[in-house]
Amino acid sequence: MYRTHTCGELRISDVNKQVTLAGWVQRSRKMGGMTFIDLRDRYGITQLVFNEEVDAALCEEANRLGREYVVQAVGVVNGRFNRNPNMPTGDVEIIVSGLKVLNVSATPPFTIEDHTDGGDDIRMKYRYLDLRRNPVRANLELRHRMTIEVRSYLDGLGFLEVETPVLVGSTPEGARDFVVPSRMNPGQFYALPQSPQTLKQLLMVSGFDRYFQIVKCFRDEDLRADRQPEFTQIDCEMSFVEQEDVLNVFEGLSKHLFRSVLGIELTEAFQRMPWCDAMKYYGSDKPDTRFGMKFVELADIMKGHGFSVFDDAAYVGGICAEGAAVYTRKQLDALTDFVKRPQIGAKGMVYARVEADGSVRSSVDKFYPQEALQQMRDAFGAKPGDLILILSGDDVMKTRKQLGELRLEMAAQLGLRDKGRFSCLWVVDFPLVEWDGEQGRFVAMHHPFTSPKPEDIHLLDTDPGAVRANAYDMVINGVEVGGGSIRIFDGALQARMFGLLGFTPERAQEQFGFLMNAFGYGAPPHGGIAYGLDRFVSLFAGLDSIRDCIAFPKNNSGRDVMLDAPSALEQSQLDELNLFLKHR
Repeated sequence: MYRTHTCGELRISDVNKQVTLAGWVQRSRKMGGMTFIDLRDRYGITQLVFNEEVDAALCEEANRLGREYVVQAVGVVNGRFNRNPNMPTGDVEIIVSGLKVLNVSATPPFTIEDHTDGGDDIRMKYRYLDLRRNPVRANLELRHRMTIEVRSYLDGLGFLEVETPVLVGSTPEGARDFVVPSRMNPGQFYALPQSPQTLKQLLMVSGFDRYFQIVKCFRDEDLRADRQPEFTQIDCEMSFVEQEDVLNVFEGLSKHLFRSVLGIELTEAFQRMPWCDAMKYYGSDKPDTRFGMKFVELADIMKGHGFSVFDDAAYVGGICAEGAAVYTRKQLDALTDFVKRPQIGAKGMVYARVEADGSVRSSVDKFYPQEALQQMRDAFGAKPGDLILILSGDDVMKTRKQLGELRLEMAAQLGLRDKGRFSCLWVVDFPLVEWDGEQGRFVAMHHPFTSPKPEDIHLLDTDPGAVRANAYDMVINGVEVGGGSIRIFDGALQARMFGLLGFTPERAQEQFGFLMNAFGYGAPPHGGIAYGLDRFVSLFAGLDSIRDCIAFPKNNSGRDVMLDAPSALEQSQLDELNLFLKHR
């Protein structure tokens, strides 16, 4: 037996027990004739004590231990003289009578501590060491608890967990696929699934009624903080439902997770916000509603005063930051530089301060009488001490998105994006399709299987851009954690949708004939949703990136620097797969 207890288990009630522990050497301290070693495992840390006067040889052996050595220690539990209230085991220590080195360790490339000196690259290269750190381990324990609660909740509502294939056909209509060559079918390729979308719809045709799966998905996309090439979805589908049924079930799942995992009771119904309102007032289809600063459109007030930047703009709008009139010129110039960054793309920013007497001083005072500026102030309901920030542009949607970025930046600077507070909502009534100028055709806002609102179907032929989708996204603190829709289940309507998206009947049959054929055998009305598990866990953990809630993530270039993947294949492997590389 390597151990009788874990390193996080012993308490004052265990004093005088003979125990055996095993774990990693966290740190050691020599104080006179005493040596103290912190022994760590997944469960915690226990202090080991060696006394030179009692056993000099054993103490000398302890002094030779290095960080991360794997050891076994036998001894008696003793009450600590200097107790540590910050550790669950801080009341006890082990007076060691026997020590065995199970394995030695090279000096780690970074300290295995809560606050490490290792940068992202080195920690990713030695991820197996990084996983020994408490914060990273705690994130994976949180992930585990959340998946257990998801399964428990959905099982209680009659959902069946069904596995779907990992090797599927390519669907180039979505994001880029990861493709896998088939040795047995030369010149043909599987794709790794971006989502089990069509397969879960087929399960509904099969009569399974309620399906879920915690499933790996793959998209060959450029990476960012909330995106990895492989990610995990809580994928769900239901039969004989309308939108309200789906929202109620999965709002319930979210509330269950908040309650069971975080101990937070969300009693209010989640807000329902139409997509058009989200874009109009927040410039984002995933608005962060923990704070205000809703957009106010100002064209009627600010145009016609000879300031060409506003007079010639298609959109003029702004936000009001409460109490921010104390911003210095240097801080305002920094905000202007922020919105002019290439990734945001605004040409500039106008600001206005509301003074103590209610008057308004702005960066464009020479163009506007005080009456117009006070009218602008009243449009925001601004008070003395508030700061108004205004953007304008030729493209309404683009300018709103720029203003949305400014809103988030101001909220961050003012401390309004508290990770310990949660604001949840559903964004609904998305456009069904959007125009892609490069391709010269409409593309699906979500995917081709999303149903239009029944009352908008008559617009499919005459005004497709005005058709609203039976689609919904769950947004928490400005993060899209889930999205789904009511699906098309009628073969004729699905064919009509494919036609709108530019599919010829032949191409639609080639790529999705299996689904169209299935609809001919009695498909029920159905709909579903998929949560991003990585995003949900990172939100609960208060992380800025999803990487630290994934055991072995990729870096920003999509590489696994620990495994050195992707990597080249041997020529014999290429020959067997009938692949020829074209070198650039």
